[in-house]
Amino acid sequence: MFKAKVLVKRRPSILDPQGMAVEKGAKHLGFNNIKETRIGKYVEFIVDTEIRSSAEKEVTEYCDKLLINPNLEDYEYTLEEIL
Repeated sequence: MFKAKVLVKRRPSILDPQGMAVEKGAKHLGFNNIKETRIGKYVEFIVDTEIRSSAEKEVTEYCDKLLINPNLEDYEYTLEEIL
């Protein structure tokens, strides 16, 4: 089995209204050196297979078909073998 850890981020060319709102709030709190805030998603799940290549394929398909919007977001992942 493998534990997948996926980080989903908006593409740099895509406006991030949530990040902008958080950054505006930070400025109101006196955090004047904070810039270019981007908000993403972190997802963890188990892939129940013993074959790394099968796990990689399944993670990629899961991300591409369900977890991300391919027009707006990119992702990266790691796999950690669970004994």
